[in-house]
Amino acid sequence: MSSVESTDVLVVGSGFGGAIVAYHLAAGGARVVMLERGPWLETGEFEHDFKLGSSYTRIFDFVVGDGMSVLGGNCVGGGSVVYFAAMPRAPRFVFERRGSIARRMWPAAISRDTLDPWYDRVAESIPITQQGWQDVSYSGGLWAAACNHAGRTANPVPAAVDTAKCVNCNWMMAGCRFDAKQSLLLNYLPAALAHGAEIRPLHEVQNIERTGDGGYRVHYQLVDDEDYRVTTGSGTIDAKIVVLAAGAAATPVILQRSEATLGPMPYAVGRYFSGNGERLNTAVLNEERVREVLGLEHGDGLAYAANQIGKGPTVANWDRLDGSLPEYSRYSLEQLYFPPGLGTILALTAGSDPTWFGLDKKEMLRRWRSWLIIFQMIEDDNEGVFGPPPERGNADRLSQQMLGIGRLSYKPTANTQAAWAMADAEVKDILERDGLATVTPWTNDLVGAYTVHPLASCRIGDDPHTSALDDRHELRGHPGIFVTDGSAVPGALTVNPAMTISALAERAVPGIVRAARERGVEVVYGAPAPDGSTSGRRGAARLAEALLSR
Repeated sequence: MSSVESTDVLVVGSGFGGAIVAYHLAAGGARVVMLERGPWLETGEFEHDFKLGSSYTRIFDFVVGDGMSVLGGNCVGGGSVVYFAAMPRAPRFVFERRGSIARRMWPAAISRDTLDPWYDRVAESIPITQQGWQDVSYSGGLWAAACNHAGRTANPVPAAVDTAKCVNCNWMMAGCRFDAKQSLLLNYLPAALAHGAEIRPLHEVQNIERTGDGGYRVHYQLVDDEDYRVTTGSGTIDAKIVVLAAGAAATPVILQRSEATLGPMPYAVGRYFSGNGERLNTAVLNEERVREVLGLEHGDGLAYAANQIGKGPTVANWDRLDGSLPEYSRYSLEQLYFPPGLGTILALTAGSDPTWFGLDKKEMLRRWRSWLIIFQMIEDDNEGVFGPPPERGNADRLSQQMLGIGRLSYKPTANTQAAWAMADAEVKDILERDGLATVTPWTNDLVGAYTVHPLASCRIGDDPHTSALDDRHELRGHPGIFVTDGSAVPGALTVNPAMTISALAERAVPGIVRAARERGVEVVYGAPAPDGSTSGRRGAARLAEALLSR
């Protein structure tokens, strides 16, 4: 009889939720294996190219659903490799949100005050720069100037970017070849490896079943390194603890597919999906009016023409992040760069139909250097629901890399639509004032809504009817299975979520350590930050002890 491979802790996914847990468990003495469906690229392999087979198509996923498309990472390091590195903390009012269930959606144990020590742990582990005005891109500066001209405020965005190394190439979505962006490849993951954790790329987890000893058996398929539609083998691995961190568009699909072997899933698995309320507006700037109204010029007679220069979002308007305002009227407006390809296809013109192709679109594309993209994050209503899972993975892949069709359905409610309309109107008021630009939102007409920050499809909460996880991130009814990625976040945050996902993962670790001990794993909690720093550990010590003893 052949032996079955086993480990103490099996982590599915290597993004923020997976890497953080893997590091702490490995540093504490547990045997940890990480399964990642995407490839493992190193710094020198990140390319400035959109061709098929480049890093851009290998590490980036675009999954189209019914009313919602999801863009995300597909590689070792997960979303941290392709994200824009904005790392704000969630506003205090977010934790009091009621949303579609009409009562507080976050667990009572979690507030901004109780999460701040865990935010501090992340900030100690992933170097975050509070950018000054000298650090922002020219497009960010223009957004700030336009906000000021319209009587609004603007602020540099905190970012996990080493500004001394950054060359403002704006290729962040293809991976950073200069190690300026502080992805997980530079901190938690190498630290996890140093403590004995294993990372296995191109391993796509399909389902989970129980073993006779109370543990779990995880089934995976091996993915071809060039054509992701092709599998080259399969296998299983047994674990005492399973941590799902495959992303909010994949984690619930794995659990849905596992229901046949694990038994009934909580009602909230695959429901309450949020796209973080995201929507884009494209402004085509009038170069002469930029010069005349804002007094801007950056050489060679150019007032702007700088869409392609920079490092993602550097400046945001946060005037509406006011807890005294009603729910669904709070949002942020963030300057952003969205690269050609998807960006140029999805941008709509202000002319007559058709708005996404034709002569007006051709003229708009001719002026692409004069674009300024504004990223909205509003409060949505958690409308997303996942249908039955596909045959394998989280989507039916249409191409060798990058593109797939998923099972997510998203029908925005009147609350969500009104919030988008309010944010659209404000962007229009700021940028069309005095003829600075022509602004059009990316509506839902072409591919539905879209998000680069999927959340809440397997969320934490106190109510078993509206949350899949308890506040320790353990799957209800399935002890020993934890979820620590964006799907655990209860709802839209009105800001970029990477910092909050990471803080929640840090907070989940003590509870996972306790569960592992109860299952016979020799593991302790208390590792320093990956670089050895300990102030964050001291700050969270009291909270960690309480979670360890629950």
